[in-house]
Amino acid sequence: MIIYTVKNGDSLYKIAREYGTTAERIIADNGLTDPSALAVGQTLVIQQPLVSYRVRSGDTVYSVSRQFGISLGQLYRNNPVLMGGDTLTVGQPLNIVLPQPIYDREVDVNGYVYPNINRDVLRQTLPYLTYITVFTYGIDEEGELIDVDDEEIIELARQYGVAPIMQISSITERGTFSSETAARLFSDEALQDKVIEEIVEVLGEKRYEGVDVDFEYVEAQYAEAYVAFVEKLRARLSPLGYEVFVALAPKYNADQEGLLYEGIDYGGLGAAADGLLLMTYEWGYTFGAPQAVSPVDKVRRVVDYGVSEIPPEKIFLGMPNYGYDWPLPYVAGETRARSLSNTEAVELAKERNAEILFDEVAKAPNFNYFVRENGSPREHVVWFEDARSVEAMLGLVEEYGLRGFAIWNLMRYFPQLFLVLNNTFRIRRGLE
Repeated sequence: MIIYTVKNGDSLYKIAREYGTTAERIIADNGLTDPSALAVGQTLVIQQPLVSYRVRSGDTVYSVSRQFGISLGQLYRNNPVLMGGDTLTVGQPLNIVLPQPIYDREVDVNGYVYPNINRDVLRQTLPYLTYITVFTYGIDEEGELIDVDDEEIIELARQYGVAPIMQISSITERGTFSSETAARLFSDEALQDKVIEEIVEVLGEKRYEGVDVDFEYVEAQYAEAYVAFVEKLRARLSPLGYEVFVALAPKYNADQEGLLYEGIDYGGLGAAADGLLLMTYEWGYTFGAPQAVSPVDKVRRVVDYGVSEIPPEKIFLGMPNYGYDWPLPYVAGETRARSLSNTEAVELAKERNAEILFDEVAKAPNFNYFVRENGSPREHVVWFEDARSVEAMLGLVEEYGLRGFAIWNLMRYFPQLFLVLNNTFRIRRGLE
């Protein structure tokens, strides 16, 4: 795998000749919609297959996988253009065997989805996952779980060998995280027992493989009770064969101040759960100042603290799958950034003829552009993710010996994320 950064005067055909491949293959692998236009600073992932094949009449994805002795999942991962489906075109080039991944070990990959995810995007993504977590079962004021329309996602996940994970959170009917909901649960043993039994019922009825606990804005006084709840939940679920995961706010130290952090005991929750997600994203966010969503220098500080409290083989590193567009100048309390996909960000750079830069500290791409608003030009800045930032985050997974990583979220397909992943690690299948 080569991560190529487009230079001024480049064309796909020039790049393809330089690396002994074809423009057709680069277009297919990177999901390029307008191959005639490239942005300076844009990344392209160039795969260099050891074995290739052109589809013949009568071929199917199943017959090709059998012919070459590779799994259907690996055929999908090597060829994002297949979109996890069964449609082939005569003459279509396929990557059959790629070089060994950069790191010769298997990792777990979790991805979060909302129930309304586009099913084509879901099928494209599933071959790269170990787990898929459906966001989210909340808790109402009576302590009843707020149901989720998740049956189709669960069924599709299982068809692709991916383990579906139920998520329970302190989100209310209003769709917001609630400190009061968490406090009520952690203060009432009978309510905890009721909620746990409801979880057991949902897990069995809907054929989930585990549960992910995401209680945010937990008050400091409930930190120990939160750990005790997860211990009780795991004690109930482990004998039934279910895993228990917990999502953790990104802390730098045990005494970090703020409602988001004070009730989160890394060591206690790390011992209580089977796996922990470090939510290492949203430094750059809708209401915040312009910066990378996951600056690697800041992510590293969280991981340094995380592995001091939690065995690294339990940790999933949080991976963002989106960017933000801020109008300038930024005014605290007033400026609101627009969320956009990483693919949209590159298209915007092309449209505005903006050069994409790369911040070597944050390990993240960014660019500025101008747009006319109310008759006057206004500057914007965009921070997003590309193949280089993905590579940097995956490097932390290897460096610290983490269990894997978790993608927030999978609602918008980002080809380069999965290209880099497939060339960096082997992915453990959730249902084997």
